Amino acid sequence: MPDYVYLLENRLSADQRHALRLLRDVAAEAGMILFLTGDAVRDLTSGHAVRELEVSIHGDAVKLKKAIVKSGAKLWGEDDDSRTLYLCFPGTVRVDLVSTHSVEYPKPGKPVYHLASIQEDLRRRDFTANAMAISLNEGSFGLLMDPLNGVADIELRTLRLVSNYGFLEEPALLVRATRFRARLGWEFDPKTQSRYESAKTEGVIEFLSTHARAEELEQIGHEEEALRVLEALDTEGWMKALCPSWTPAKADMEGLKALHEQAVELLLQGVHPDMSAAQMELLTTKMSPKDLTALKKQLLRPGFVEEWNSLDALAAGFAKALTAKANQAPSAMFKIFRSYDPEAVLWLGFTTKDAGIRERYNLFLKVWPEARQRIPYALMQELRITPDLPRYNEIVESVFLELIDGRLTTPEEMRAFLEPHSPPAPPPQVTIKRTRARRGAEPKMKEAAFDEEESEEGLEEEELGDLGSDEEEEAAIGHGIPTKGTLGADLGEDGEGESVEEGEDESDGEEEGEEEEPELVASRRGPKAGGAKKSVKEATIAAPAKREKALAPAVQTGAHDGKPAALKAQADHKAAPRPVTAAVAKPGTPAAKGRPAPEAAKAKPAPAPTGTKPGAAAKSVAVPPKAAKAQPAKPEKKSSPAKPVAKAPAKAPQKAAAQAKGKAKSPARIHPAKSAPAKPKPSAGAKSAKAHKAAKPAAKKPAAKFAKKR
Repeated sequence: MPDYVYLLENRLSADQRHALRLLRDVAAEAGMILFLTGDAVRDLTSGHAVRELEVSIHGDAVKLKKAIVKSGAKLWGEDDDSRTLYLCFPGTVRVDLVSTHSVEYPKPGKPVYHLASIQEDLRRRDFTANAMAISLNEGSFGLLMDPLNGVADIELRTLRLVSNYGFLEEPALLVRATRFRARLGWEFDPKTQSRYESAKTEGVIEFLSTHARAEELEQIGHEEEALRVLEALDTEGWMKALCPSWTPAKADMEGLKALHEQAVELLLQGVHPDMSAAQMELLTTKMSPKDLTALKKQLLRPGFVEEWNSLDALAAGFAKALTAKANQAPSAMFKIFRSYDPEAVLWLGFTTKDAGIRERYNLFLKVWPEARQRIPYALMQELRITPDLPRYNEIVESVFLELIDGRLTTPEEMRAFLEPHSPPAPPPQVTIKRTRARRGAEPKMKEAAFDEEESEEGLEEEELGDLGSDEEEEAAIGHGIPTKGTLGADLGEDGEGESVEEGEDESDGEEEGEEEEPELVASRRGPKAGGAKKSVKEATIAAPAKREKALAPAVQTGAHDGKPAALKAQADHKAAPRPVTAAVAKPGTPAAKGRPAPEAAKAKPAPAPTGTKPGAAAKSVAVPPKAAKAQPAKPEKKSSPAKPVAKAPAKAPQKAAAQAKGKAKSPARIHPAKSAPAKPKPSAGAKSAKAHKAAKPAAKKPAAKFAKKR
């Protein structure tokens, strides 16, 4: 179903919309409702051009005559029987204002009219395609009324009678049906075709009324292709009943062809003439004056006959205005072409023999349109002069007039002319600035989070399976095989792993704020250092008492020359403050690395808490597995690594000691900080342990590469 509001606003011309607006205002003041009916609704639905309007109004249309004439319309005729007004609005818009009525036919061709509703009015129409109405009232504007399903017949391109007796009651329908078929190219439905043939055979055309004859004669001139319609009517024999003296042979066929070409050229330049009067003049060129006068008397609208007779006078007035001195400038001449009576412009262009006037027509139709190609649309876009502006068309037209006058020849002149019409620039958009993160910070944070998740997942998965691996650890310690817990410590020793010089990479680790546990570093770098492939949990879950037994062979077999004093001092420091973990050496101490300090460890055993029996400290280190997840203490910032006293001469005992150091770290992570007493002043061995912790950031960069590979 078409959108008739859109069709009314876009398919009708500006003059036709203006005419309907005036009629709506007059009807609203009178308290009447009105509808668009007839050929206009059919043409809007089918997509044909709308040449005339028919408006049906509830009530007596004649009562509105004075108000309509006062609004600016011309009264071309009136029918008292059907209470109809024939109007012409500015722009040569023909409108039939009809009172809604019903019809009775006591005799063929003798209608009797009665005022009725719009529904009854639609049911008395000729064909279903014409029995539709569009509301023009406030609140229902654009609403379609189609009681006889005329839209379906329009889609089928079919003419169907509303009444089975239509051709018999109103013989004018025979003429109208032939005219519609010639104009639209439609065909009758089977029943309508049989009724048409029957009425034609019976000769009901003889009962044609005078009013119907006048209407059909005038309608020939209003057709777009009047000559073809005239030929179709003559072929069917209807011209003998309408006007025997008027035949296609009396028409100027070459003139009609040239007239149509002239009208098309004017339409392209914005001039919309009504060709009805000009066509009637050419269709009756060869008729005798007597027959022509008789024909004009039979026509329905006296106003149309008057316009036909005044064609030459209108053309003469336009020629005078066109050649006036005030209109010699190209822009003034163009304006008069666009503002004068379109019918006068059409008839003068068709009939004139004057060379000067022909030259002006040539400028208007051929030369000046080329200037539109020089309109600077790109510059207008740059100056924000777009079609969205209300005055856009006026600005384009003013630029065009300047161009045909020979001005605006340079870009500077064009810009100076357009800048006053440029609208102000829109306010700048508000942008919210977001602080940019330090380059490389986000990827490193993601790596650290990934490593922590991975390590904790590994701890949870292997938590139960690693509790019974003490025998394997003891065997590894005995053979000098480093475990994953000892690799991180070995890497920080001079001569065994990567050495960290003072000031190198230490500041980077502090700025980035990323610290990695030695167990995680060792677990990632273990395969490269040749360590056993065991989980980090092995170094943190085993019982401290069993680890003390594992440390004894490593301490006895390791030969560390030159370090007995430092090892003894560190053993004293480690054994004093932590009574609970005295049996297990802290990672990073010389005792855990396998240096010979057995007497120091024996001489100062870890003091037991008050009220406990001797030897209870070794048993008190058993902690549930969940305590292994506690995070180790973070290293102190900017601690310079202490140089070792002397290198170990043998590598195998040193590796065994390093393995013992890694296994000894877990008690520090297991026991909470509350159970540890206050720490004494750190000794030389503790300083070396801090130096080892400060070297942790050096193992960070290889860990990032390992995370990317995974």
